[in-house]
Amino acid sequence: MKIHASGEDYLEAVLVLKQEKGMVRSVDLARHMGFSKPSISHAVGVLRDGGFLTMDKDGFLHLTDIGREVAEKIYERHLFFTEQLIAAGVDRETAEQDACRIEHAISETSFEKLKEQAKQAD
Repeated sequence: MKIHASGEDYLEAVLVLKQEKGMVRSVDLARHMGFSKPSISHAVGVLRDGGFLTMDKDGFLHLTDIGREVAEKIYERHLFFTEQLIAAGVDRETAEQDACRIEHAISETSFEKLKEQAKQAD
């Protein structure tokens, strides 16, 4: 199943919240992302149907292996671009917003080349 940028954002948020809180419910996701509970419920259903996450009997969200893979990939890109933009002099808030857009648009090949170049510059 092809996942859209918004789906990647949801998976990334589940990953981040799980790291911060240990357990994640839809209400935590709604609060974190600033979306309504019905919007979150719909997205969770789509991601669950796509095999990217599961919900246990207590309502906690869990990334599947493929969901975790997508979330970690997007989160790595997010951190990388945020760091690069801040290093270039962009304020943190703008860097975070721009990184969120860039992380979805860039190809794997280009991202890997940029990572290599950044490592060489260090």
